[in-house]
Amino acid sequence: MKAIVLTEPCKAEEMNLTDIPMPQVKPGWVLIKVKAFGINHSEVLLRQFEVAQAYINKPIVPGIECVGEVVDPSDSGFKVGQRVVALMGGMGRSFNGSYAEYALLPASHIFSVVSGLEWTELAAIPETFYTAYGSLVMSLQLSSEDTLLIRGGSSTVGIAAIQLAKSIGAKVVATTRSERKGEFLLQYGADDVILEGDDFCRRFLARYPGGATKVLELIGASTLRESLRLTAYHGIVCHTGLLGGVYGLKNFDPIKEIPAGVYLAGFYSNRPSQEQVDGMMSLIEKGRIRPVIAECFPLNRISDAHLLAERRGQIGKIVVTVPD
Repeated sequence: MKAIVLTEPCKAEEMNLTDIPMPQVKPGWVLIKVKAFGINHSEVLLRQFEVAQAYINKPIVPGIECVGEVVDPSDSGFKVGQRVVALMGGMGRSFNGSYAEYALLPASHIFSVVSGLEWTELAAIPETFYTAYGSLVMSLQLSSEDTLLIRGGSSTVGIAAIQLAKSIGAKVVATTRSERKGEFLLQYGADDVILEGDDFCRRFLARYPGGATKVLELIGASTLRESLRLTAYHGIVCHTGLLGGVYGLKNFDPIKEIPAGVYLAGFYSNRPSQEQVDGMMSLIEKGRIRPVIAECFPLNRISDAHLLAERRGQIGKIVVTVPD
């Protein structure tokens, strides 16, 4: 079968399809015909430098998510031809992932889906929408009574969170650094957009003096202290993203820096369940959500997909389709 295989760091232009043996089915694993997959920033980092680390099982086929059909269910209980999504759990790092015509994946990280979406649209959902869903529903416990502040609203997870939050019925205030992207966020359901930058706290509180009841922090540690101060009494902040490029906080004193009556949570998308995937798909169906796709590439143009992802200026998910 055709696949992308990494053994060492490389440029996007150096990723080329190669022939590798078809995976051999074994108990507890399911063989999937990959139809499409989304591109994630973590896969760009894997190609650029992380593949050199000893914990990456090389040679490795990248790809932390995919959508497709079951070819051989082994002993899993899935059925041949069943439509499924797969994500995380070591895909593309501990074992071969989705940048291939077929993928052999643990049954525990494959989930059945019932959806009328095309393969390209479905491929924009697994990791992005599950991260947004888990943050909103599992960590923030979002309800229709909430005012939700999404910091980093023009990211792929931010856009998905706007769409899901509106399906729940919450009021959504999103942030971005770009006026052009701000207009886009209003079109996709945000009730209000506030530009990031100087004096953000004052500008936000001038509009929402009581603060936000829930905050989805996608910029990360660089703005977390600020977000905690913008949260209403008994409100919750969920730290999910790292868009700001700061991966930890020095001298962070939780007793002094988490305001009394404000709760700090986090979300990590590595262990989804079928029940959670069903809940996510139900919200997508309820809101008649169509995921936002920045651009779609065939598998033989994977290098172009990575080049676009490196620029990080696109709005929406980059999707790669795999021919039959």
